[in-house]
Amino acid sequence: MFETIAIQTDDRGVATLTLDRAEKHNAMSAQMIAELTQAAVQLGADETVRAVILTGAGRSFCAGGDLRWMQDQMAADAATRFVEAKKLAMMLKALNELPKPLIGRVQGQAFGGGVGMASVCDVAIGVDTAKFGLTETKLGLIPATIGPYVLARLGEAMARRVFMSARIFKADEAVTLGLLAKAVPADELDAAVEAEVAPYLSVAPGAVAEAKRFTRWLGQPITEEIIDQTIQGLVDRWEGAEAQEGIGAFFDKRKPAWLR
Repeated sequence: MFETIAIQTDDRGVATLTLDRAEKHNAMSAQMIAELTQAAVQLGADETVRAVILTGAGRSFCAGGDLRWMQDQMAADAATRFVEAKKLAMMLKALNELPKPLIGRVQGQAFGGGVGMASVCDVAIGVDTAKFGLTETKLGLIPATIGPYVLARLGEAMARRVFMSARIFKADEAVTLGLLAKAVPADELDAAVEAEVAPYLSVAPGAVAEAKRFTRWLGQPITEEIIDQTIQGLVDRWEGAEAQEGIGAFFDKRKPAWLR
């Protein structure tokens, strides 16, 4: 049914949603975005599912946007870019609003959109060797569509430490920032994730869904208007000279003009 992701559900009702493009470091393609959106709807409607674990195959959790997807956006007109970015935004929204507990099992590095994927989890546990970065500004872009979820997770003060600089940070700092709840050795990751999952098997699933909805209502609102503003911000950057230079330099394997 799916080609870029996999879903396995055990007899307890714990579903594992795996980003399954290990050879591409689980970078998000248009197909993966569509499949993740479909998976969120499917898992949300399945009354037998009590909790969902989000993880990646291979060495990386998620390397952000797929290079081909980025090239396609640069070649498209503004209207098409908006439509495609909206698909990414709505996928993140669907995962963020999944009426089940979503536990991130971050088994490797996460950059750009990968940080956004960790941010939409209710709690994320990572390996202590993982590295992270909001790397969009290196390309003349901004972490726009993932921005509301990153800010909701980190808070403004912590987000400002990593949101603009594109610097790479380690798992221990990810814990300090609030992106990860805990960083553990690789051989302890599954046990740490299980410790987060287990309590949900002894509580009322409807109450869990309503409590999650309530936290979103009480917390920082992520409205359709905010989502559209973030998309427009990204489209505007794609239109600009810095994105043309940054992305062009990346694909040409040269230094961008602003590098000092």
